[in-house]
Amino acid sequence: MSEWTNCARAALGAARDYAESVRGAVMAVVAPGGTIAPALLNREQHRLHGYAWIASSIAALEATLDWAVRAESAGTLGETEALVLRIGFGEYCAQIIHGLPMSANETVRPAVFGCEDEARALAAHPAVARLLAEGNTRETRARLAALLAEGARPAEALGDEALDLMRGSMRAFTAAAITPHAHQWHLADALIPDAVIAEMAALGVFGVCIAEEHGGLGLGKLAMAVVSEELSRGWICAGSLGTRSEIAGELIGENGTSEQKARWLPAIADGSCLPTAVFTEPDTGSDLAAVRTRGERQADGAWRVTGAKTWITHAARADLMTMLVRTDPATPGYGGLSMLLAAKTRGTDLVPFPDAGIDGSEIEVLGYRGMKEYALGLDGFHVAADGLLGGREGQGFKQLMRTFEGARIQTAARAIGVAWNAFDLALDYALGRKQFGEALVAFPRVADKLALMAVEIVMARELTYAAARAKDSGARCDIEAGMAKLLGARAAWVAADNAVQIHGGNGYALEYPISRVLCDARILNIFEGAAEIQAQVIARGLLAGQQTRAAAAA
Repeated sequence: MSEWTNCARAALGAARDYAESVRGAVMAVVAPGGTIAPALLNREQHRLHGYAWIASSIAALEATLDWAVRAESAGTLGETEALVLRIGFGEYCAQIIHGLPMSANETVRPAVFGCEDEARALAAHPAVARLLAEGNTRETRARLAALLAEGARPAEALGDEALDLMRGSMRAFTAAAITPHAHQWHLADALIPDAVIAEMAALGVFGVCIAEEHGGLGLGKLAMAVVSEELSRGWICAGSLGTRSEIAGELIGENGTSEQKARWLPAIADGSCLPTAVFTEPDTGSDLAAVRTRGERQADGAWRVTGAKTWITHAARADLMTMLVRTDPATPGYGGLSMLLAAKTRGTDLVPFPDAGIDGSEIEVLGYRGMKEYALGLDGFHVAADGLLGGREGQGFKQLMRTFEGARIQTAARAIGVAWNAFDLALDYALGRKQFGEALVAFPRVADKLALMAVEIVMARELTYAAARAKDSGARCDIEAGMAKLLGARAAWVAADNAVQIHGGNGYALEYPISRVLCDARILNIFEGAAEIQAQVIARGLLAGQQTRAAAAA
């Protein structure tokens, strides 16, 4: 191993020890009697979420080190990769020790846990001390920025020829069919053209994870992450088209009857059926236990659905709605919820919702266009008798929960694509724009932004791939998926924000694509579970897991 991978490995061990001290401090606060108290989890969110951010940052360090070791084994650990490793470890260790940003004005510091001594010990660890002094420095950032300006890019090969070829084909398609047109589609608030959707379907985008026996490619979440990343590098909406198919495909593939699988999965895989997810309601947000939309079974076995849903993406053009409804009003909370597979007629510009019992109003949005968002009103909307997913009532929430891991991994992958898009635009502008007789890239503050963008994107990317590999192994990975989504969304927003800054006033002009990327990046920290929800899930899961292990040991 190289000296820097050895140094990073030693530093990682020390960082894990520090995280264990933080975990113990948080447990002492939220589980004073040995059992986690839900009320304390809410009251102590700053500590709890701070621990989640620390754990996620360390997970990113682990994934980045694994990436560097694989590159070293493959003979592709060059100067660019070594600099990414050094800068990333130096910066994240500094954040963990001195203050880690959870948002633009919320920073978690060791003092909040009472771990100042442990933080000082971490800083004094020889490997960490070296990374703090020699990792993220003016010189390393300048050198990495220079290499990036010359065309170097951090290694991205996955060690799987099929996946690497898939990346290449998706990148070529995106460069030809998405990137040249995305900004005009955005400015026009136009739907992605049907012809482009047909091309995506021909490439297998909508059936990546659907079994081959049902017309899909039968691949895993890592393949899905690569596809989503590359499409989103052109426009987030291209990557997001696959999200709805991914959610519907997993819901039906994991829970559907044989008849439901035979009817819906081949059509989703070939793109002839465009699904949409119909879960959220105006007053519920992330609190799905409070869903009120009512599904009533009729004498003939069919269902009538009445209620309101909101933030439904691609609703008018969709052919299938995976719809979370309350079929048992006598059972409160999650137990009364069921999932319906609700067929609908694809709408047009003139008549977006032609079916009886459903109407929708468009929600105008800053970005994330190309599919359109809707608030839906359902008044006796008809769902066929065979529309109950799996033929079982009361299972809707459980069925949905199993899709969250894949959806969050895919969202993290979309975030990586958006972040790379921002980086590409920023570097191109910095190379071409001159001020005071020099290209912008020659100015240290611009070069610093570009270097740190690339480093954080790689770290978030590798964390996302690690979560996808965990999912593909069959392991539960809700924590890993949440971590990937948490850091991926931050990387996308930071990259887009800094890219606008590099553009200066032009970045604020609608004619420049970076204005679109900024708007698109902002949604990533909200949908598929806001950052605060992710941090809560991560910390709660880590603490509960530790509590379970401790109980077993006792």
